[in-house]
Amino acid sequence: MFKKVLAIVTILALGFHFNSNACTVIAVGKKASADGSIIISHTDTGPDSRIFVVPAQTFKPGEKAPVYWGIQDASLPLNNDGEILGYIPQVEKTYKYFQSAYSHVNEHQLGIAESTTAQREELICMQGEGKQIMSIEQAQIFALQRYKNAREAVLFIGNLMTEYGFIPSSGDGSETLVIADTEEAWVFEVFGVGKGWNPESGKPGAIWAAQRLPDDQATMIPNWSIIKQIDEEDTENFMVSDNYKQEAIDRGWYDPNSGMPFIWQEAYTPIPAEYATSRFWLFHQTFAPNLKKWPNRFPEGNPYKGIQPYFQYVEPVSIYPFSIVPEKKISVQDVIAFQRSTYEGTIYDMTYDPTWLVPNGEGGYEKSPLATPFPSSDLRKLLKITYRRPVARHRGHYGMVLQLRDWLPNEIGGVYWVYLDNPYFSPYVPIYAGNLSTHESYKTYDPNKYSEKSARWAIDFVDNLANLKFQPIAEDVREVRTPFETKMFENQKAIEAEAMKLYKKNPKKAQEYLTNYSNGLMNDVTVMFNELRNQIITDYTNNHE
Repeated sequence: MFKKVLAIVTILALGFHFNSNACTVIAVGKKASADGSIIISHTDTGPDSRIFVVPAQTFKPGEKAPVYWGIQDASLPLNNDGEILGYIPQVEKTYKYFQSAYSHVNEHQLGIAESTTAQREELICMQGEGKQIMSIEQAQIFALQRYKNAREAVLFIGNLMTEYGFIPSSGDGSETLVIADTEEAWVFEVFGVGKGWNPESGKPGAIWAAQRLPDDQATMIPNWSIIKQIDEEDTENFMVSDNYKQEAIDRGWYDPNSGMPFIWQEAYTPIPAEYATSRFWLFHQTFAPNLKKWPNRFPEGNPYKGIQPYFQYVEPVSIYPFSIVPEKKISVQDVIAFQRSTYEGTIYDMTYDPTWLVPNGEGGYEKSPLATPFPSSDLRKLLKITYRRPVARHRGHYGMVLQLRDWLPNEIGGVYWVYLDNPYFSPYVPIYAGNLSTHESYKTYDPNKYSEKSARWAIDFVDNLANLKFQPIAEDVREVRTPFETKMFENQKAIEAEAMKLYKKNPKKAQEYLTNYSNGLMNDVTVMFNELRNQIITDYTNNHE
């Protein structure tokens, strides 16, 4: 049985391809968060889930920094970022940061979250179709190496894109970043300029705009642009490329003589898709339910409501504001809960589909223990289940919630809460901005070769085994994971208090202490899920009735 399941899991992994419409980002201002921190998050990050420390470095004057294509490729060796497309000027000194498919944080609590978004077909230029060389993940790395604050990082990334040309790396989409430090957060959006661009033309190689998140508000990016009207005179809250409006005018997408305002979101994006509007709805219904009368997407006891096409609202994305004041302060745990959402209790909940109803032996029906919010494409075809893209995804690679706190030293203040594979199952573990390394199990992952030493593979194995009998196995995982996470959050203040004592005497000792703490938790996760794997195989073997 063990070899059979291992073979199935390996085949599933080999057949995987990256879906660019997968990342969800949440950002919370310091006055909107429960503890006064700035919070940013990112789900379903790129294929390379390995997280490792790149130390600060010193370079000689005149050196060049390579621009890579392949940073997300998990099949490459750990320190191999792929093909070199070009070079930019190097700086004398770089900062330490944590590298992964999309690098998220550096030693100074500069944080970046990413969501691939949709752009008009005319703006798409894939690699090799022009002279553009700057992917968003490469720009993130350059910013984390060079900057301490968000405002400067936004302008830097924008200039990289216009000078070297933006090139999509996750499908053919545009990109949105949330760039934050301990004081403020910015939403940065970039679109391409189409095929055939050449830097010698003198024209910008991208179109971009950025808007500051108000301190008392929160926002969410569901693979869709969220910036609307732009006041370019308000430089405290907006930054733009020189061509941010002119490209739309030149292409006939906006008429300045129409008397209508220029709406960035409408100018450069195609017709909205439900994968975006469903998450817009969930975020606003969750954190600002009384702000407006949102569409009613609750089944209200009718299991057929979600599959009745003429019932469903098709709302414009314009009804959802750039950001909202949450009705309750948002905590790290609230963001984690959102990242784990499968639309439970709504018409988008795939376990609510009437196909899952089975006789209960008492003349009625009940939900089958096989009901899963992550049915495979083959299972959906067999059972004729309508696909609804949840926030949590079983093909999710990895993700994070980043806590940025100005009342603590950077080494302790930045907490990078990381999950691997699928947040519905995976525990989150804290990596501090001052940490000197990550555990070997979080640096080990080859999508083409299973390894018991890999935390990603350990969690992925359990995620796949859940298909044997999803409902009870999910509960088995929660029984182990919940106390593990509860203890972490309960101990957080004590751990950080001890780190502060050490920091006042010797900052390096505090870093070593936090590194050992985090790495111990990462090892615990790997052991936990290998043990869960063994128990699930034992408990749910097909030798049982």
